Amino acid sequence: MAAVTGSGVTVQRDGAVAVVTIDRPEQRNALSDAVLAALAEELARLDAEPDVRAIVLAGSAKVFASGADVRALLERTPLEAYDGDRAQRWDALRRIRTPLVAAVSGFCLGGGCELAMMCDVLVASETARFGLPETMLGLIPGAGGTQ
Repeated sequence: MAAVTGSGVTVQRDGAVAVVTIDRPEQRNALSDAVLAALAEELARLDAEPDVRAIVLAGSAKVFASGADVRALLERTPLEAYDGDRAQRWDALRRIRTPLVAAVSGFCLGGGCELAMMCDVLVASETARFGLPETMLGLIPGAGGTQ
C-alpha cells in the first residue's frame, strides 16, 4: 500500500515497518519547505501508530537527499528563508520516538546528510556519498550537522 502526500513524500507499509520515501527526482530530492512539512507530518502520524515498530527513511537510488531546495530559498528574503517554521519542522523530526532507519543510496548532502544523521540507524549502500557542501561557502550546517 502506497500513499502519496502530494509534496514529494510517499509512505508505504509492510506490516510493522513503514517506509517513508523522499520522491522529488527532478529536484534531486531537495528538501523544500513542503517536503520538510510532509516528513514531519507523516513521521509524527506513524510515530503515533502503536503497530508501527520501525520507520525506514529513503530516497532514490541516485540521491537520498541533496539538501535544501536552493532555488526556492533564492525566491525569498534572508528573513523569510530563515523562518521559525523551518526550525520547528526539524525539531518535530527530532522528536520521533519510533526507531528511524536511514536507508542511504547515492548522494546525501547538506540537510539530507543531517536528516540521515538524526536517524537512530544509518544504513549506507556502497554508492552513498555524504557531505556538507555548505561549509565550502562559509555557511554552517543549519540542522545540527556539527553537533
